[in-house]
Amino acid sequence: MFKVALYLIISLVLIIFLMPLFYTVSPYDLNPNAILSSPSLAHPLGTDRLGRDVLARVLQGGQTSLIIGFLSAVISSIIGLFIGINAGFFKGKIDKTITILIDLFLTFPTFFLLLALVSYIQASSVILVIVISITGWMSMARLIRSESFAISNKPYIKVLKLANVSNFKIIFKYFAPLLAPIFLMSFTFSVGGAILAESGLSFLGLGINPPNMSWGSLLSDGRAVIDIAWWVSFFPGLMIFLITFCLIQISDFIQQKANAKDIQ
Repeated sequence: MFKVALYLIISLVLIIFLMPLFYTVSPYDLNPNAILSSPSLAHPLGTDRLGRDVLARVLQGGQTSLIIGFLSAVISSIIGLFIGINAGFFKGKIDKTITILIDLFLTFPTFFLLLALVSYIQASSVILVIVISITGWMSMARLIRSESFAISNKPYIKVLKLANVSNFKIIFKYFAPLLAPIFLMSFTFSVGGAILAESGLSFLGLGINPPNMSWGSLLSDGRAVIDIAWWVSFFPGLMIFLITFCLIQISDFIQQKANAKDIQ
C-alpha cells in the first residue's frame, strides 16, 4: 500500500504541475455552447455551468491547493518542531509555559478557529497559508516535545550537558537524527490536513475567491448542479480524496518503520 500510495501521489503531482504545459485549454474561458457538457473527447472531464473546462480547472485548482497545503505544513511543522524541542530539552518553566500554550490552542477546535480568523480577514493564498500555519502547529509540537523529553533523559545526553557541550550541538547532532522519523511522519500528515482545511474553507466561501480557484472552491461550484452534472464536483473531490489518502498511507508507513526501529 505504501508503494502504491507513493507512486500514485508522485504521478498526481506531476500531472497537476506538468499537464497544463500540454493541455493548454484555459480554465477561465467561458463557452455558452458547452454549458454542463458531460465528459467527452473535447472536454475529458466535462464542463461547468459557465462552460469552463473542468479538467483545466481541476489542474489549476490542484496547483493552488497543493502549494497552500505544502507551504502551510512546512511553516506549521517548523514552528511545532522549534517549540517542541525547546519544551522537551530545557524542561522546567519553559516546558510548563509551552504546555499551557499548546493546551490553550487545543481548547478551541481547529476548524472553528480557522473560521473565526478568516471571517475577519480578506482571504488570499498568502493569508490562508499564514492562518492554517498558525492553527496547525500544535500536534507537531506535542509529538516533538514528548520525544525530546524522552531523548533528554538518556544517560549520554545528561553526560553531554554536564560536559558543557553546547545546546545547539547536542540538538543538531543527537536530537535531530532521532526526531527525523517523527517529524517526517507528522509533516506528511500535516500536508493532508492543510489541504483539507483549505478545501473546507474554500467550500464554505471563506477561502480562495474567484476568479482564482482551488479544489474546495470547485467543489462548492458544483454542488448547485450535482443532480444534473455530477462531474463538476466529483473530480475535484476525487483529487482531494486521493491526495489525502496517499499522504495518510505514507505517514502510517513511516510511523510503522519508526516503531519497528524503536522495538529493535
